[in-house]
Amino acid sequence: MTLMPAPAMLGETTAAPTAFVLTLSCDDGPGIVAAVTTELAAMGGNIGESAQYRDVASNRFFMRIAFSAPGGVVTADIERALKPAMERFGMRLSVHDAARRPRLIIMVSRFDHAMLHLLYQIRVGRLNAEVVAVVSNHEDSAATASYENIPYHCWKVTKDNKAEQEEKLLQLVRETQADLVILARYMQVLSDNLSTRLYGKIINIHHSFLPSFKGAKPYHQAHERGVKLIGATAHYVTPDLDEGPIIEQETERVTHSMGAEDFVATGRDIESRVLARAVRLHLENRVMLNGHRTVIFAQ
Repeated sequence: MTLMPAPAMLGETTAAPTAFVLTLSCDDGPGIVAAVTTELAAMGGNIGESAQYRDVASNRFFMRIAFSAPGGVVTADIERALKPAMERFGMRLSVHDAARRPRLIIMVSRFDHAMLHLLYQIRVGRLNAEVVAVVSNHEDSAATASYENIPYHCWKVTKDNKAEQEEKLLQLVRETQADLVILARYMQVLSDNLSTRLYGKIINIHHSFLPSFKGAKPYHQAHERGVKLIGATAHYVTPDLDEGPIIEQETERVTHSMGAEDFVATGRDIESRVLARAVRLHLENRVMLNGHRTVIFAQ
C-alpha cells in the first residue's frame, strides 16, 4: 500500500510535512532496509537521519529512521503501509509522532539536584517533554513543584503500605497517560511487580558507576577503596536491583586529597548530567532494548 498526498486545489495551502521517528528490530536478513525505505519513499517520505546495527551474537537487526511525511499522514497510515514488511520479517516496529511531547512523572526523595536539572532542561527546550506529576515520599520538593505548576503527590512509603502506594502510582500513570517514570534520586526500592509492569518505562539514576559499589553509600565505599574515578549510571529499572539495561554513564577523576563529601558533591553533578542525557536519548527514541543491554543510536 502506498500513500500519496492529494493535489492542492487552487487557493489552498498545502499542509506542512509531519516529522516521525520509526524504530524496528527483527532477526537479521537481506531486504529489511529496502522493504521499509521503499514504502516510505512511495508515500512521499523524506529520510533525514538513519542508523542501523546488527548484533552478531543474537543475529538481531535494529534500525532507527527519522523522516518527514506529507501533511495529513498519521502514524496509523505509516503502520498500515509497513504491515506487509512487518509480517514478512517478523518486525517489532513503532512509529512515533516527533511533534508529540512525551509526558513524564518524576519521582524524588530529599536530594533534588537531578530533578532540578531535568526541569531546567525542559524549560530551555533541551528536553521536549511535559512533567505531569512529581511523586515523593517526602515534602521537600513541594515548593519546587508548586513554582513549576506541577501536581505534587507526597506518598509516604512503609513496608505495610508499599503495595498500596505502588498501585496509586500505576493509577497515576494511567490517569496522566505518562510515557516515562523517572527516578531522580527516589530512594525507595520498587517491587518486582511494579518493575515488571513498567519495564522499559522507568529510568533510574544510580549514584555509582555500575556494576561496582551497589547499595547504600556507594561514594563512601569508593572513597574507602581509594578509587581514582567515580561516576553515575542511568539505567532502566528491572526486578533485579541496579541490574537493568544501562543507557548512559559518566566518570570523573578524583584524588587522594578529596574527602568523602567531595566525592558526593562531584557525584551529584555527574548524576544530573547523566540522567538528563539518558532521558533525552529515550525521549528521542534513540534507545532500543537488546536483552540485558541497550542499542543507543546517538546523534
